[in-house]
Amino acid sequence: MNADRDAQGDSAPVEEAVESAADEPALEVIARGGFLMSGLVHLLIGWFAVQLAFGDPSGSADQSGAISAIAQAPGGRVLLWTGGIAMTALAVWSALRAWLSARRARSATSALTQCLRWAGRAVIYAGLAATVLRFAAGGGASSSAQTESATAGLLGGGAGRVAVVLAAGVVISIGVGFVVIGAGRRFLQQLERSGHRTVGLALRVTGVLGYIAKGIALVAVGALLGWAGIAAEPQKATGLDGALQALSGVPEGRIVLLLLGIGLIVFGVYCFLRSRYQDM
Repeated sequence: MNADRDAQGDSAPVEEAVESAADEPALEVIARGGFLMSGLVHLLIGWFAVQLAFGDPSGSADQSGAISAIAQAPGGRVLLWTGGIAMTALAVWSALRAWLSARRARSATSALTQCLRWAGRAVIYAGLAATVLRFAAGGGASSSAQTESATAGLLGGGAGRVAVVLAAGVVISIGVGFVVIGAGRRFLQQLERSGHRTVGLALRVTGVLGYIAKGIALVAVGALLGWAGIAAEPQKATGLDGALQALSGVPEGRIVLLLLGIGLIVFGVYCFLRSRYQDM
């Protein structure tokens, strides 16, 4: 008993420090800017997908294509530096929330679930921050090329092929999770009650449609990645742009592609709204 009390006493200052850092107003303000950057990236990906649906593949409909388009615009590098810093703050804030949520959970299962949920977001935001900052510094490469290169390195042996298929399953699971979050309106639990009926409706509509569209897109990416692993053909693992390109080449695929593009644009709008109403 005394040992448990001592352990709790030793961890209390740490928990207070983490909570203080997570509630730091400056961190919260900067982190909200990360949602704006994410929204802009999704708007551009959706726009490129819509163009592709109409037969105009003028931009790469993936994360690197969207960020590259921002970098080439007047003042784009400054925007990317600002957005990259904001995304980094959002990743740090999510990591702090992962630790606090696990500490405050009432059961081991709940602690693990909360920790994985927030830690997963932290990893995603950190990855996007790294990509944004890399383009801001003048570097960067195609997401499709990176995916194909990484997959090719794994497909040399049986264990690598299994790893690729498992990774595909993870991507598909995340995509299904996005669809469930959207269809079940679970994202509303993360948002503050604004009290404004119009804004509330906008959040619900953009959240439902956006999450479902992004989930379907991720399922398509995972399916291509799994196909590459099973067939041992890394060129099939072409990321989001490749998945959308594949849709444009099948019957009625352009209609699906158009709807996905509009859905991703809607998700971008949701991210903008989320920057204001996310419960932080």
